[in-house]
Amino acid sequence: MPLSMVVCAKQVPDTKAITSEAMKPDGTVNRTALPAIFNPEDLNALEMALELRDRCAGSVTVISMGPPRAADVLREALYRGADRAILVSDRLLAASDTLATSYALAHAVRKAGAFDLVLCGRQAIDGDTAQIGPQLAQKLAIPQFTYVVEVVEASDCTISVRRDTGDACETLEGPVPCLLTVVAEANRPRLRNAKLVAKYKKARSEVEGRRDEIQAGAGAVDALQAKGLLIEQWGVAELGAEPQRCGFSGSPTRVTKIDSVRLVAEDRIRVEATEAEVEKIVRKLISQHTIG
Repeated sequence: MPLSMVVCAKQVPDTKAITSEAMKPDGTVNRTALPAIFNPEDLNALEMALELRDRCAGSVTVISMGPPRAADVLREALYRGADRAILVSDRLLAASDTLATSYALAHAVRKAGAFDLVLCGRQAIDGDTAQIGPQLAQKLAIPQFTYVVEVVEASDCTISVRRDTGDACETLEGPVPCLLTVVAEANRPRLRNAKLVAKYKKARSEVEGRRDEIQAGAGAVDALQAKGLLIEQWGVAELGAEPQRCGFSGSPTRVTKIDSVRLVAEDRIRVEATEAEVEKIVRKLISQHTIG
């Protein structure tokens, strides 16, 4: 049975390149100071949706909320096989925490149309909260399965998934529609498809199209739409969301400081490969409550 799937994907700062300029004075992330990448586990969620489409047929819609440059993530999704891409972007959404983000995304998912599955990465590498998926499921009033590594079976009525909690694996069954959060161990994301890159490399969001019109003249947006290369873009008004529940005003969380922590060894002990020496170091670590 064909499945209608929505994948929520985020463009995140590359946390390997954190510097002192990574944070603004108001506690929000200075995204312009960091290189941006496709959130890794969101790629796993996209791959799971594409694999399900390969098995069951259907469609994959990718939604990304962020500044205009988040369209890069949507183009990447199209290169890998997504059927539809939607950018949720508005100055009123700036500085959203997980509560405000999940509120806006819930409106976007509903506006995108009927769905069977919503898939998210387990967590984003910039905040590491793992809150968006569960909060989104709550706002959509649908069941959720977290830490998913495999969809065993899926139909228009039920789904069976295998999830890995770290200490154990379990197989669960539940109704559709539902939401899945996907972990990195679930799959290996496919590479870009060369034909799709050639097809969608000129895909643009509405705001990018308007910028092109400044250089190329009027009609650029209409031309993109006629060619099927216009990435849909929705703001707060199009979503029908309440402005006071979006962005900074709708975000009770405040970040006061961000640090790049590097662990440096201050001392080294060389242990000979004998049972006596190993036992000696183990006893020392136990006495220091490092292990045991």
